Amino acid sequence: MHPDNSSRRHFLGKMLALAGGGTVPFTLNLAAMGNAAAAGATDYKAIVCLFLAGGNDHFNTVLATDSGSWSEYRRLRTTQQSGSIALPTIGAAGGVLPIVPNAPQAGRTFALHPSLRPLKELFDTGRVAVLANVGTLIQPTTLAQYKARTVATPPRLFSHNDQQAMWQSSHTEQAASAGWGGRLGDILASDNSNAAFTCISTAGNALFLSGRMVRQYQLSGASAPAINNLSGSLFGMSASANPLRQIVTADSSDPFLREHAAVTSRAINSQAALSGALAGVGAVADPLPYINPNTGVASVNPLAVQLQTVARMIAGRSALGARRQVFYVSLAGFDTHDFQAQNQASLLAKVAHAMAYFDGALANLQGVDLRKQVTLFTASDFGRTFASNGDGTDHGWGSHHFIMGGAVKGKEIYGSMPVTGLGHDLDVGSGSLLPTTSVDQYGATLASWFGLSASQIADVFPNIGNFSIRNLGFMG
Repeated sequence: MHPDNSSRRHFLGKMLALAGGGTVPFTLNLAAMGNAAAAGATDYKAIVCLFLAGGNDHFNTVLATDSGSWSEYRRLRTTQQSGSIALPTIGAAGGVLPIVPNAPQAGRTFALHPSLRPLKELFDTGRVAVLANVGTLIQPTTLAQYKARTVATPPRLFSHNDQQAMWQSSHTEQAASAGWGGRLGDILASDNSNAAFTCISTAGNALFLSGRMVRQYQLSGASAPAINNLSGSLFGMSASANPLRQIVTADSSDPFLREHAAVTSRAINSQAALSGALAGVGAVADPLPYINPNTGVASVNPLAVQLQTVARMIAGRSALGARRQVFYVSLAGFDTHDFQAQNQASLLAKVAHAMAYFDGALANLQGVDLRKQVTLFTASDFGRTFASNGDGTDHGWGSHHFIMGGAVKGKEIYGSMPVTGLGHDLDVGSGSLLPTTSVDQYGATLASWFGLSASQIADVFPNIGNFSIRNLGFMG
């Protein structure tokens, strides 16, 4: 391929992502193929991926607090012995927050980090569940198989870029082209009268939302900015004589210029449609200030602002003709090799604050409770090591995550909660966990709730056939 053609394709791909339109007729054709389960949906459902970029330390997020586990945690987690947020007690002021799942695990007790009080309240009321030790897997794997390399395992483990790509697409960075959120969108787009608003990111370009045909609509801020000066007077010309729109959308015999004009035209139309839909949406309350647990200082939580935008998009669903939508939001900073005690306390407080805000916003969105129709789930590059490096933790593998929504069977811990410590049968090194649940199983459970058939789920999640359990049961 000539280098100019390669660069053109790259440029057009970026433009299409910004436009959010993609090749809509082909999108609709692909979505119509084999879409028996989801086609013709008359209800509304959305899933929201909250990505904790950098690799969240799950050991310090959901903790085992039975006597043996807690003693081992205190002995090995030296990173928690200093800093403004330490974890010296269970349930006392400043200590971890006990949670009691509906199905007890014999001899085990559990708690959340003290910054997660809003999530504890949601867990206790049955609106949040925990999924334990989930991670990238090709097939079920034992420690002996992992060490002997006798089964396929995800390539480039412990690499940020590759494991982010594996979580979001089931492929490494070099091989990834479409994320599983985008692949869901390919199937579901025909349920939406405007396919451009099927997959929406408020956190920039996300592999998770890249489809084979559907392209994500990227939105930063409360609304989509318009191209300036398309209407009205321009350089002394009257509005009726303003030629700018005609210039930027004019057809051309040159294929590059023709495609650029088509992308620009779709961007203009999408912006107009979104602006019109959001203009008819009642106000979505602003998030209350987030309080930094280290300093006590109040500030704006950027993650909550992203979720406010998602709530506004959901409120405009009827005007946009949307019945199935996939959203992506993200918060960075979780690569806590250093200063983990302070930094993770602040990050987790932002997560809990934003999730609780979103739950409250959905409870009365234009007078309607939409919490049963929207499910938010967390994801991250990987977990972290149980052993401390003295001031933080290093890259791991399996990790614990949260699922929130009215359709979630909450107040429960799903999956296998591992032994606390080092040297057990899931320890691949320094306490890094060999996952017992795969990302494919995690996503397939959400896809089943979305209405996909077994064959469609197998198309979206290429490794799901390797697992006997394909629905983890956390959705109603």
